[in-house]
Amino acid sequence: MGSSDLAVVAEGLRKRYGDKVALDGFDLSVPRGTVCGLLGPNGAGKTTAVRILATLQCFDGGRAEVAGYDVATEAAQVRYRIGLVGQNAAVDEVLGGHQNLVMFGKLYRLGAKAARQRADELLDRFGLAEVGGKPVKSYSGGMRRRLDLAAGMILAPSVLFLDEPTVGLDPRGRNEVWEAVRALVRQGTTVLLTTQYLDEADQLADRVSVIDTGRVIAEGTPDQLKTKTGGDRIDLAVHDREWLALAARTVEQLTGGTPELDEEDRKLSVRVANSDTSLIEVIRALDAAGVTAEDIALRRPTLDEVFLHLTGRRPVGEEAKAEKKDKGRKNGKKDAPVAESAGAQEVNA
Repeated sequence: MGSSDLAVVAEGLRKRYGDKVALDGFDLSVPRGTVCGLLGPNGAGKTTAVRILATLQCFDGGRAEVAGYDVATEAAQVRYRIGLVGQNAAVDEVLGGHQNLVMFGKLYRLGAKAARQRADELLDRFGLAEVGGKPVKSYSGGMRRRLDLAAGMILAPSVLFLDEPTVGLDPRGRNEVWEAVRALVRQGTTVLLTTQYLDEADQLADRVSVIDTGRVIAEGTPDQLKTKTGGDRIDLAVHDREWLALAARTVEQLTGGTPELDEEDRKLSVRVANSDTSLIEVIRALDAAGVTAEDIALRRPTLDEVFLHLTGRRPVGEEAKAEKKDKGRKNGKKDAPVAESAGAQEVNA
């Protein structure tokens, strides 16, 4: 792929804050008209990378181009061609949605008439035309985030940087933002998305780059990364907890893999090489051993498991779920449902 086909290029980027290394040879290539998900734990360097590519921060070494222009020597040209939606909402809550977009249009040096026309177009595109005259403080979280996206699209940027775009949103709000992002990409915008919600990357990203300790440690499509993690898995739940050990021995003898056990929920999980054959054989072997399976399923690894495999850490959202689950067990209570959350908070790079 030639450089003209790439909207974002980073080669060997380095950045230090005193003794702390934020980026340590960071490389990235994002084809035009695609969504690239940049995943990593807190402190991995995601936000630093975005700030550098958006010309908001200088770097110590390496090179970068965005929309065909050098980030260091042609920063003004880069800024003219990008949009940035950060972790914190940039809109004024007292003003209406239309007033906010007109204000942003004037800041981008559009004339008053052109700013009003652009505001009307964006409110209609993002499904906010009916509430454009209402103050933003009356908007739902998803509506505010869509207005943020609209503000980032005032000049129809070639490249849009989305830094943790759905932190704090409920599932409906997240879906609204996802659909808005898909619409932008269909119209030709390239999106670089940083997120700690792995299902978000699975939903939106054409390719994923996993960053840890300031450098990319793995990249590929979501399916490619899942395959690298070790193939498919068989998940099994038994009817009685006393059968779990026998089920584990039976499965291990058959597949050659060591099952992961969850005694509390009477479940086990094991990687398998030949998934279709293994599932049938496991069912037969359990039946022969006299083990009743309450539930059995074949599934692909999740991006959460890819993340844990590559970085040795759970995604932030999964850590919160695990802590809540462990706490419930210690208190002798059933697990409470954990809401998928997302929205606008600052996460240090």
